[in-house]
Amino acid sequence: MQLLYFASVREKTGLTGESYQLPDGISNVAQLIEHMQGRGANYAAAFENNLMLRIAVNQLHAKPEQTISDSDEIAFFPPVTGG
Repeated sequence: MQLLYFASVREKTGLTGESYQLPDGISNVAQLIEHMQGRGANYAAAFENNLMLRIAVNQLHAKPEQTISDSDEIAFFPPVTGG
């Protein structure tokens, strides 16, 4: 899968994105976020406010219960405001 990080998520992970093998037993976005929190301090910081994160799966907004597969592109970003 391809993971993309934007704004504060990018700043905290230190990455714009990465190719990542979907771990066994993870089938939705919420499980993936929980897994990401355990990957190290930078990921824990990036995903600590997981209820505030916005997610897109294959460029469509998704909810935490969205089913995912190893061929998906998943983007993580904070809420966006404008003015």
